[in-house]
Amino acid sequence: MAENVKKHHFIEYANGKSLQEINGTVEVPKDIGFWKTLFMYSGPGALVAVGYMDPGNWSTSITGGQSFQYLLMSIILISSLIAMLLQYMASKLGIVSQMDLAQAIRARTSKTLGIVLWISTELAIMATDIAEVIGGAIALYLLFHIPILLAVLITVLDVLVLLLLTAIGFRKIEAIVVCLICVIFLVFAYEVALSNPDWLAVMKGLVPSIDTVKQTPEVGGITPLSGALGIIGATVMPHNLYLHSSISQTRKVNHDDVEDVARAVKFSSMDSNIQLTMAFFVNALLLIMGVAVFKSGAVQDPSFFGLFQALKDPAFMSNSILADVAKTGILSTLFAVALLASGQNSTITGTLTGQVVMEGFIHMRMPLWARRLITRVLSIIPVVICVMLTSRNSKIDQHEALNELMNNSQVFLALALPFSMLPLLMFTNSATEMQGKRFANALWVKISGWVSVIVLIMLNMYNLPTSILGFFGDNPSDSETLISNIIAYSAIVGILALLAWVLYDLHKTNLEFSRREEAEKVSEKL
Repeated sequence: MAENVKKHHFIEYANGKSLQEINGTVEVPKDIGFWKTLFMYSGPGALVAVGYMDPGNWSTSITGGQSFQYLLMSIILISSLIAMLLQYMASKLGIVSQMDLAQAIRARTSKTLGIVLWISTELAIMATDIAEVIGGAIALYLLFHIPILLAVLITVLDVLVLLLLTAIGFRKIEAIVVCLICVIFLVFAYEVALSNPDWLAVMKGLVPSIDTVKQTPEVGGITPLSGALGIIGATVMPHNLYLHSSISQTRKVNHDDVEDVARAVKFSSMDSNIQLTMAFFVNALLLIMGVAVFKSGAVQDPSFFGLFQALKDPAFMSNSILADVAKTGILSTLFAVALLASGQNSTITGTLTGQVVMEGFIHMRMPLWARRLITRVLSIIPVVICVMLTSRNSKIDQHEALNELMNNSQVFLALALPFSMLPLLMFTNSATEMQGKRFANALWVKISGWVSVIVLIMLNMYNLPTSILGFFGDNPSDSETLISNIIAYSAIVGILALLAWVLYDLHKTNLEFSRREEAEKVSEKL
């Protein structure tokens, strides 16, 4: 793609390389051995894995364990395997085509459609940011007793953290993210180790069962199916696909050398799979916590506040060792520290994703700190309103309101997900787009990809009416249920129509490229 950058003071026109400031900045020497090469390619996968263990995952996994024991372990495993498949395709798209997913979609669709897709993706990013705001603010409240409203406002200052990080280089950012992931993993591994879970039951839970998609029994207001959908919805998120297709290009690759491109694809995929395996273990530990750390059915409040309080109360613990440690406050403090680490990790990845999407879809660039400040301010508005509206209510009501806001904000992820997954699959399936058959998806990847994408879209659409109904509270009236159904099914029709528009544009463009390629081959022979 030709580079063409014109400065316009604060905002610049951008139609060059994805995240130009860091694109191709990490050089990987040849002939340095397998492990050293893997180390040099390690990092981007960690930034992607952060999205699979952010605050939105926590309550779904812990609640799933509390309600259905180890039944939903298989859902965490399946979600992780699908994530590995999608992220492999995203990194390969970036490395081979030298475009991120947003650039690729925009280059093959009309300007109007590009703007529509940009808006929907921005809403999904802001929805993710709301969960980070709530998680970070609650962590500050729990650790330092800062009032919630003030803690929400303080989260804006994470832009200063971003300014510091952008000054030290991308490789060091990757290292910091890995360290924070290790903190999260070690915290939950320690708490689970103390609980002495039934590991045989854990292993049995990894085997898929028809019981995971049943509408009965209902425990604590959720069924196995709704619990499974919650875990899937919190795991597979659209912004990770845009991010990975961009930061996979941070390694310097000689695109005139097919073997060098193949090496980059291979090691980037390995990095991604290793980091997503770590994310799987974190989510599995969260579910095991719900089963083994707490007494069965003891935690009635699955919000961060409720879990923090439960970890301080020996009466909630499943054994005497945990009860003794809980008295010291170590378990609850470590939980809050892990929550803060998760929020800071998401700050980094959310900002980079926002810039990728803005540059790719509408060819605009602004400083990363400004991008972060704008999106964070927009994201805290609904949180501030929620806190102010419930300020005179009891603390429990306020906690529940924040928890509902976080869960309801995730509805935009379901709306935006098809518009990232389907184009990604179509691009990487195409030999034309992937510079030949060598880098196009193998048959098993195509089949797995289509099955995964179709199932995820169907599940998200199936769960949309329930998600919309959640905006009306715990006991909606008949009229509110009717209104929510009208909104939900109208949204589904709109999504399917927009999706058809996207598929038509992409298919038409792919045919044009194929014809042009064939014509060039014929002319070369003549």
